[in-house]
Amino acid sequence: METQVMNNFGVKTDVPRVPVKYLLYARKSTESDEKQALSIDSQVKEMCEIAEREGLEIVEIRRESHSAKDSGQRPVFKEILEDIRRERFNGIIVWHPDRLSRNAGDLGSLVDLMDQHLLREIRTYGQTFTNTPSEKFLLMILCSQAKLENDNKSINVKRGLKTRVEMGLWPAPAPTGYLKEKRMDRKCETYIDPERGYVIKQMFEKVAYEKWSGRKLYHWLKFDINFKALPSKKPLSLGNIYKLLENPFYDGVFEYPKKSGNWYNGKHPPLITKELFDQVQTQLKGNELKTRQEKEFAFTKLMTCGLCGSGISADEKYKKLKNGSIKAHIYYGCTKARDKNCKCGYIAESELVKQLQLLVDKMEVNESSVKRQIAAEVTRYKKFEASLLGQDINFEVGDIDIKHYIKFLLKEGSIQEKREIISCFKGGIYLKQKQVELGEV
Repeated sequence: METQVMNNFGVKTDVPRVPVKYLLYARKSTESDEKQALSIDSQVKEMCEIAEREGLEIVEIRRESHSAKDSGQRPVFKEILEDIRRERFNGIIVWHPDRLSRNAGDLGSLVDLMDQHLLREIRTYGQTFTNTPSEKFLLMILCSQAKLENDNKSINVKRGLKTRVEMGLWPAPAPTGYLKEKRMDRKCETYIDPERGYVIKQMFEKVAYEKWSGRKLYHWLKFDINFKALPSKKPLSLGNIYKLLENPFYDGVFEYPKKSGNWYNGKHPPLITKELFDQVQTQLKGNELKTRQEKEFAFTKLMTCGLCGSGISADEKYKKLKNGSIKAHIYYGCTKARDKNCKCGYIAESELVKQLQLLVDKMEVNESSVKRQIAAEVTRYKKFEASLLGQDINFEVGDIDIKHYIKFLLKEGSIQEKREIISCFKGGIYLKQKQVELGEV
């Protein structure tokens, strides 16, 4: 059986009549105006009633909550387009055209499928769109109108944000230590959190006046006073503590957007003075400079505390000898990031090397990896040595005693060589009460 339809040139052509199998597509509206918007379940209920009343065959129902503002960002909608191309169904029932598309890219994909006669019909609550010039044109107008509304809304939002920050109102969620006003007569204003504000002030004071480090603040907040941030109700991480201390919002000013160079005087009450904030920044920069200038150690970030699971750090201590010279000693110990009361203990680097050398005989070494790292160096040295003595320079890397060479590098190698050798060990290396142990990674 055939039916006549109007092609793109306005000429009626005969097309075989194919039964329309519909997909019911429901998408939650993300718009602020919900007067004409229905929830997903309400959309499904209404469209099912229409399909039953008109005798339409619904093959499948699919739901989605992603915004249709940007092209190609909806996984369910992508699957629908692919299923239409595979001819699983050739019709769509949807509450309104703007549920299908609010951008030119997705709209173009739908119209292309209609031009290819793969998508025969789109039904909405009050309209039907088929592959005719007038109905496709109307579909594009309705979807384009939705895109125009989105674009205008974006402009209005940006203008509203600009007006808000010029009034000194912070447009984003309140930083830790502040809360957002919920009263309509003080909309968008920010006030000090009565439970957390004084703690934030103490943090700045402890850094400025008592020279506390970020890690010491972390332990104080987590273990001593059990401080929880909103809205997560979780302890502040070390990274969040540093971000908080570097946020000028607490002394009454803010930059919006960030890194834009646009600064505003906030309407919110400051928690600290500008002088206190500047003093904290000076202290933090001094700590950062000190950290950057610290000596690089051979075995840090390669071992784990066998008691609490924290990392292992190193520190260099200096001792003045009787003859007036100064001798440096390097010690390794737990960072206590997971347990500030960890009893792991500290071990001198010389003793650590001895214990690692003893473990070499017991451990399984990835010899092929080690050979690749040392082959070029050893071969070059042997050839140089042989050439000086006038000997045959033929030399095979296989002649090397791998474990003996590892022991040598652990003691006499450069920091980089030591780190590369340790990375070739199979299994994790743990420090537990001044003893080095092997374990599974």
